[in-house]
Amino acid sequence: MNDRMPHIQLGNDIDTDLAILPGDPKRAERIAGYFDDVSDFGMNREYRSIAGKYKGTRILAMSTGMGGPSAAIAVEELARLGVKWIIRIGSSGSLKENVHVGDLVIVTGAIRDDGTSRGYIDLSYPAIADFTLLSILSDEAGKLGFTCHKGICRSHDTMYSDRNPELYRKWAATPALASDMETATLLTVASLRGVHAASILNTVSAFQSDVPSSVGRYADHERLSMEGEKNEIILALEALHRIKED
Repeated sequence: MNDRMPHIQLGNDIDTDLAILPGDPKRAERIAGYFDDVSDFGMNREYRSIAGKYKGTRILAMSTGMGGPSAAIAVEELARLGVKWIIRIGSSGSLKENVHVGDLVIVTGAIRDDGTSRGYIDLSYPAIADFTLLSILSDEAGKLGFTCHKGICRSHDTMYSDRNPELYRKWAATPALASDMETATLLTVASLRGVHAASILNTVSAFQSDVPSSVGRYADHERLSMEGEKNEIILALEALHRIKED
């Protein structure tokens, strides 16, 4: 009998209730570079899964691919395996002039401009980060000296829509700091399933820049973006390690 989850293909042998969820499978592998005692669970579909110990705390790193549907599946199946604490580490486009490439955004709440979260519950239900994780992330970011902004992000489903310039102007005129494609789904589904969740976004596209081309430079290890990625990995690891310490 196969007791593994159907999409992520993981079972109870992950042996942890802590998870970091990047979008990019390669980022999951880079997270694993900080682990000791590594367990490599391979890859199924977009889900690259590696567990290990960070300062003695066992943590799972698992990619979710791009967009809300695959992120929702990840949260659902991890929750069924007993995962209780999740931090997304993603990339984002800046909606503010003072949020620069390489800066981190610790998301307090997300605008649900995606389709997946709407499939779960009415838009009047908020997509907000877990207060305990928010507090720990803010505290640890201060200790580490990282440049972080705290506030709202907008999550959406379209990278190449003809309406993107219009939508960008609309949301840039609000207090929203950044945009991504997964945070609203992750926070909504996690809340509904009783999972503590938060999201850290690394700014890879500057204010009023072309997002797809900026993401392309990110894939080529553009210096500031990669520094931001390193910082969000360390921040997430320190926060989850502290969950077990506290």
